[in-house]
Amino acid sequence: MLPGCMYEMKKPTLTIFYQYNPWNKTIGGIQTLINIFIKYAPQEFVVRLVGTGNPNQEKMGTWRTDQFIGREIEFFPVLALKDDNVRTLIPTTIKYTMALAKHNFASDFMHFHRLEPTFVTRQWQGEKTLFIHNDIQTQMQTVGNKKAILWRRFPAAYFALEKSIVGQFNQILSCNTDAAAMYRQRYPQIADRIAYIKNSFDNEIFYPIGEGKVEEEKYHLAEQLGLDKQTRFILFAGRLHPQKDPLLLVRALAVMEEPSVHLLIAGDGELASPLKAEISQLGMEKQVTMLGAVTSEELAKLHRISHTFVLSSAYEGLPLVVLEALACGTPVVTTKCGETPKILTADTGVVCSEGTPQAIADGLRQVVLHPENYPQESCIRLAQPYAARTVVKDVYQNMFTRWQQNYQSPILGSKIS
Repeated sequence: MLPGCMYEMKKPTLTIFYQYNPWNKTIGGIQTLINIFIKYAPQEFVVRLVGTGNPNQEKMGTWRTDQFIGREIEFFPVLALKDDNVRTLIPTTIKYTMALAKHNFASDFMHFHRLEPTFVTRQWQGEKTLFIHNDIQTQMQTVGNKKAILWRRFPAAYFALEKSIVGQFNQILSCNTDAAAMYRQRYPQIADRIAYIKNSFDNEIFYPIGEGKVEEEKYHLAEQLGLDKQTRFILFAGRLHPQKDPLLLVRALAVMEEPSVHLLIAGDGELASPLKAEISQLGMEKQVTMLGAVTSEELAKLHRISHTFVLSSAYEGLPLVVLEALACGTPVVTTKCGETPKILTADTGVVCSEGTPQAIADGLRQVVLHPENYPQESCIRLAQPYAARTVVKDVYQNMFTRWQQNYQSPILGSKIS
């Protein structure tokens, strides 16, 4: 109950739209961010998620109330999907959009994390927010595998679609400053609705531990993998997808020629088989371990025992996994993509000069061989302003204030608890 309330009032409803099942072991920054928005949602809000369901395990197309990471939510599986980590011939986003077209999920607040589904939401009443997770301009221009995103084959069509539906949003929030600036320039008539938003990490999961405990867990993992206790771990975590370019990372490891270094790959996706083949072809089987999808708690342990986290992506926004690594006290090596190069400092990581195996190998060598130049304290300090409890609470407070103004009740409290 809000401070100052005399009776139980109608609660504002937030409906989140994304093509995933939160109870599955899923991979991706968008899913992680949505989970954070659910976990840290104040009790003054009703939170709903329109996602996907497991075939043959649950009934599609009906609401159910359930518990997720300690929070009661209303869940609507609009589409049956076996594995949201793997793409199919027909993009999941298209399937999800077609399924949405059969319903009207209008509510007080609606959060969208992909543009395409909003093609069918233009007539829905309520406040709509679009989250932009990548630098879309760089994403469209990146050379290489056009399978990384289908729209790269048809950029004109994408921007035409965007132009036709972008006016429906009350807010467009981007975790990438370049993307926010690009949208303001492209759509000056709604420039006041476009803003930069900090991405955030779950500070109840990703945090540092004492050096003695780190060494103990590191030795334990080395023993499990049959490695020398002095092994230095490099961590990659994310979808095995052309955007993340894990093949480039494995080639960089081969160029390093550092037998005491071991690469941990946490994630799954369409490049799993090609990645295994590349590791075999390079003769790197003893220096790389593919862990598959892991939970957030497991990922936090991996961050803490790693000498560095590496981002080999072609394009990004501000990856949550970078913030998670820093929050655990782990420095970052990254390609020149997204917001990460803008926030890293000289004592928290390295920005590679080029997206080549040699440049990434040089960056990795710099951090792994000289950990004293990247103290844990500096990494933790850099991550703190992005802690979820602070960032997400501010977002909900602003939402509640706007809803309160529309509700126009004189007895409502002014702050969420």
